[in-house]
Parts: sequence; structure tokens; C-alpha cells
Amino acid sequence: MTRAFTYRGSAAHIVFGAGKRAETGAWVEKLGCRKALVLSTPHQADDAARLADDLGALAVGVFAKAAMHTPVDVTEEAMNLVRTSGADSVVSLGGGSTTGLGKAIAYRTDLPQIVIPTTYAGSEVTPILGQTEGGRKTTIRGDSILPEVVIYDPELTTGLPLSMTITSGLNAMAHAAEALYAQDRNPVSSLMAAEGLAAFSEALPLLKADPADTEARSAALYGAWLCGTVLGTVGMALHHKICHTLGGSFDAPHAETHAIMLPHTVGFNAGAVPEQLQPIADLFSATPGAGLFDFSTQIGAPLALRDLGLSEGDLDRAADIATENPYWNPRPIDRESIRNLLQDAWEGSRPAV
Repeated sequence: MTRAFTYRGSAAHIVFGAGKRAETGAWVEKLGCRKALVLSTPHQADDAARLADDLGALAVGVFAKAAMHTPVDVTEEAMNLVRTSGADSVVSLGGGSTTGLGKAIAYRTDLPQIVIPTTYAGSEVTPILGQTEGGRKTTIRGDSILPEVVIYDPELTTGLPLSMTITSGLNAMAHAAEALYAQDRNPVSSLMAAEGLAAFSEALPLLKADPADTEARSAALYGAWLCGTVLGTVGMALHHKICHTLGGSFDAPHAETHAIMLPHTVGFNAGAVPEQLQPIADLFSATPGAGLFDFSTQIGAPLALRDLGLSEGDLDRAADIATENPYWNPRPIDRESIRNLLQDAWEGSRPAV
């Protein structure tokens, strides 16, 4: 090893194992807290209520209005409950939407967070907050945003619908794919990225065959932790910029957008950094973009942006937004090349590389 690098590990406590959700109250107390506000989406309100019941006197209420892309107005409503309830911590039960709300509260208050993921988003182990206001999604990074405790209980993912399982897994894989060629990558992040991709490449086909496969659920959650960790360790590039554009400005669903764009953004960059993307080529025995597209097809993932409700006319504005501010990417970008990439993703074409 002759290459110089820097590495900063995550300070989060990772608790992994079946049934570990039962330790939530103990972790609230270990954080020195006594008044936890439980967060969820409307869809998981009943689960959040049961968790609050389990916490007993340690819970001061439930806020079950978390929404995709973390709208600032929803955060402000939650902040009112934080103030009136006297909450000294938040417990986020759910996927990326709920985790995002908890982070947004912590960013404004520095309250300790416990996250109990029920999807494979991976954002629970990053110090990154993406929030939406006025039709634009912006990203903030800060130490207060990183949750203090993450409880990974594979049993909580067994009820995740197959379609969400697939798209959530591909969303996590996108973090690892971009980590492989990140400008500030390091040997540790690259190892974790490759391991996370491998875990999902094995788990997702098994879950398509049998969504109740508990071993595959555990492997996928392990992959989510790895992929999320590298997202929080190194910078992202073109893929995440485009997905934030489509989500924040066109309200495209988060996981589905990542799933569709992944083969195209990786294929776009593959010619510029073939050595960095070799782990993907090895996993799928194909060029990186084409290999990911074939894998997505195999597991029944969505393949075309037009199936998400985006019109072909939206692509011009999306290309404008995605290229209006300079950012690092291993292959130089320009408006025409990004517009062509979006066209291919809109049509669901198989990448050539």
C-alpha cells in the first residue's frame, strides 16, 4: 500500500440481531434520556404506537407524519410537538423518510437519535440530511445529524413488500457503487462498498424467490449497513445529484428513482474509472452498467423513469437543474450528455457499458 488516504469511522453504536428492537428502552436510558418522541410515516403509525407502548413512561408521544424527501413544513410541525412534549430524544422507526425526519429534528435541536430501520435505505448511518423546500432538495452534512444508535433487527424487515425490498436494496447499492469511485475514497470504504454490493447481489434474488427468507433478510440488512456507512464516509457524485433533482423537483419516489438510475449513472462513469468499478463487473460478469441493468431485470426492479409518471418533457428541465451547479464526477459532465443519459433512463434502455 503506497497510496496516501484519510479515514474517519462512524461514532454510531450499531446493534444488530433478531429481536434487538426489544432493547430500545435500554438504549434510551443509556443515552441519558427519559422522554423519547417516536417517529414514523402514516403507513407505520400502528407500529410506532406499539413501540411507544413498549417504551412505556420513556415515550412522550408519537409523530406519524414523516414524508418522502423530508419536507421542511413537516419538520416544522414535528418541531412543535418536540417543544410541547419536552422530548429529549427521538426514536425513528421506519425507512429513509422517517430517518430523515429524525435527522432534521436533530439538526435543529441536537437531540440524540435512535433509529430502527425497516427498509434498506442506509441513511441511518450517515451524517447527511436531505430536505426539500420550495421544490428543491438540498443536502446538509454535520455531526449532529448522525444518529447515536442504530438497531438493526432483521425481523422488522420480513413484512417489507417485495417491490419495496427490491428498490430499497438497489437504492443502498447505489451508495456503494458511487463510493467505489468517490474522489475521497480510501481502502476501508472501498472494501465496505464491495462487501455491501456482494451482500445485496446474493440476497435480493433469494428474496425475490422467497420474501420470507430470514437469512436473506439478515444479509440484506447487513448490506444496507455497509452501503449506508460508505455513503456517510465518502462523497457522492453524478448518481445522487440526478436522483436528488428528480426527487426534489419532480417528486419522483426516492428508492424507485435510485433503482432506475443506477445502471445508467454507473454506465456513464464506467469508461472513466474501469478499475474502480471492477468489483461490479466481477459480481455480474458484465460491464458495470449493463451488469446492473441485467441484475435489475432479473429481480423485477423498475427500469424506466416514464413508469414513475415523469413526462419526456420533464427531462429538459431535469438536465438543466442537474448541471446548473458544478460538482465533482469522475467523468466530466455537460448538459447534452446528461440529457441523453436521462432519455435512456426514461425509455428504460440497457446501457452499453
